[in-house]
Amino acid sequence: MFENNLSGGIPQTLSNLSSLRQLSLEGNTLGNTLPSNFGNALPSLQILYLGNDMLVSGLIDWDLSSNKFTGQIPSIFGSLSGLSILNLEENMLEASDSAGWEFFDALTNCRIVPPSIGKFRALVRLSLGINNLTGTIDWIGKLQKLHKLNLNNNNFIGAIPPSLSNLTQLTTMSFAENKFTDFIPPGLGNLKHMTSLNLSYNNFQGSIPVKFGNLKQLMSLHVSSNKLSGVIPETLGQRQQLTTIQMDENILTGNIRTTFSNLNSLSTLNVLHNNLSGPMPACLNDLELLTKLDLSYNNFEGEIPRNGVFDNASVVSLDGNPRLCGGATDFHVPSCHLDSRSVGLANNLVEILIPIFVFMSLIVSIYIIIYGNKTSRRPYLLLLSFGKRFPKKTSSKSNLIGSGSYGAVYKGKLTQAKIEVAIKVFDLEMRCAEKSFISECEMLRSIRHRNLLPILTACSTIDNTGNDFKALIYVVMQNGNLDTWLHPRPTAGLKHLDLIQRVNIAVSIADALAYLHHDCGNPIVHCDLKPTNILLDDDMDAHLGDFGIASIVLDSRSAPVGHSGLNSSVVATGTIGYIAPEYGQCVHASTCGDVYSKRPTDSMFEGKVSFASFVERNFPNQMLDKIDAYLQEECKRSIQAMPEAEKEIYQCLLSLVQVALSCTRLCPRERMRMREIWFVNLLSNKMQLVEKELIIR
Repeated sequence: MFENNLSGGIPQTLSNLSSLRQLSLEGNTLGNTLPSNFGNALPSLQILYLGNDMLVSGLIDWDLSSNKFTGQIPSIFGSLSGLSILNLEENMLEASDSAGWEFFDALTNCRIVPPSIGKFRALVRLSLGINNLTGTIDWIGKLQKLHKLNLNNNNFIGAIPPSLSNLTQLTTMSFAENKFTDFIPPGLGNLKHMTSLNLSYNNFQGSIPVKFGNLKQLMSLHVSSNKLSGVIPETLGQRQQLTTIQMDENILTGNIRTTFSNLNSLSTLNVLHNNLSGPMPACLNDLELLTKLDLSYNNFEGEIPRNGVFDNASVVSLDGNPRLCGGATDFHVPSCHLDSRSVGLANNLVEILIPIFVFMSLIVSIYIIIYGNKTSRRPYLLLLSFGKRFPKKTSSKSNLIGSGSYGAVYKGKLTQAKIEVAIKVFDLEMRCAEKSFISECEMLRSIRHRNLLPILTACSTIDNTGNDFKALIYVVMQNGNLDTWLHPRPTAGLKHLDLIQRVNIAVSIADALAYLHHDCGNPIVHCDLKPTNILLDDDMDAHLGDFGIASIVLDSRSAPVGHSGLNSSVVATGTIGYIAPEYGQCVHASTCGDVYSKRPTDSMFEGKVSFASFVERNFPNQMLDKIDAYLQEECKRSIQAMPEAEKEIYQCLLSLVQVALSCTRLCPRERMRMREIWFVNLLSNKMQLVEKELIIR
């Protein structure tokens, strides 16, 4: 009965044809309702055609379970805009290509994650963020191989099930902006691989679990905008790798714990809008990397310290604490006044201490006069006289480490600290050299990361001829730069990087770029990423240096990070051979340009062959025969010693080349972001396990 312009509904009497095997109603304009006993009354029905009908367009609930259907799910399901329940269980359906998943378009009305998702026990990454999903997540404990879990920006409800503590491989977890309630399960403290935990913007109650102190790899903790109460756990101060703690918009009490003085990597601490009280936390004074501290709208009282982070009012917020006094003038709080009793006591102390001070000064003066000439008089290099003592370039060639665009780098030693340093001296006769010095100082004063080249100090003075002298003093990197390892000089002897070292260097630089692009106030574009600017320390850990032409990306909140529309304050510059192709069209600097420049860094995996013209043609089938000969031999030796690791080794090589290929895309939007480097970290961990196993054997 197909294509007969039939209209109206399907007659109920059609269900009397109990022996009917094939029925075709396609090409008509039948109504939206099937007879209620249609399925049960036609037990012999084998083929049913309903194409081009209006019959199914209004379907809301469709149950096709337990029918032994085979093949792909029809793409027509994707056009059923009203469908909210689709049951296909207990069939033999498959989805072997992208067309097999087109029916997912029909699932836009579904709001509850089916419990059957727990059957995907091999799942390692689950991201359901920014949807309109609701219901509980009781199924989560079955996915015990998950490494990354993202459920943020949904409407999930209920408590976090205790079974979540079974996911012992989790490294990152984000439940932000949902409607979770009840207490935070203490069992989360057993997830010892966790590096980032985000529970912000929910309705959690109770206290922050003390067991969070067991998260030995935790770097970022976000519990903002909940209803958490009690004191801040003292155990958090044991996690020295923590860089970010966000606890604002809760009802926490007590004070910042004194153990927080151990958090040497902490850069952000936010406890805005709580009920914290007591004196200002002096335990934060010595945290040199702390660049954002918000203690606003609490009940702190007393004098504001004048040292450490409190010496820079631009990075500290203290609004809404009316009992504070003193501190830097930029805080705009009243000065501290002593009461009369305190003033009297202070006067008495002064009368006692002055004679003691005069007597001690006399003793010290006599000692200096008698014994001063007998002490050794080693030359002491003060930074104030650094320029006058530093020799001319022509006489310092023996200490020359290398040269760059705006000067040279020398090896030296700070006498007092007795440590070797690298001294980057700017040639101020060169155009833009002074601008490069100022730019690098501006960048380095506001960024801190373990994979950025650590700076000790800066020097701006005059030399022994009265000319301006400007230099930056860094910790010296004993293993030089990456270029000397990738392209060693014949006189330097054989130098090779093994696979683990190469993987770690790639991950370290990607981690540094991710920090610059995503974790700073405004994204920072390095603009000159190349092997000579990647330094290697005693442990072969990589550090990114030379920020002389780096740029800050503006309007970072108006578009996604890395978007080609984001403009920097200057037109991009860089080194020929490493600069992104779009910069040739005078495009402003963007984070995508740094990603492209990472390509030569990744080229350490494929030897001296041109990346763009060669790898694309050989990847992936012929790639293993084209890699560096030394790496080939290393892989063969490892596989001979441990045959079961062959798959992991080859997968690591191919995945890293795939990352490099992504970085070479001519279109900036197609290049990977540095935040997507997580799976390379995973490969690095796997390769380190293989290496440990080889050592044991």
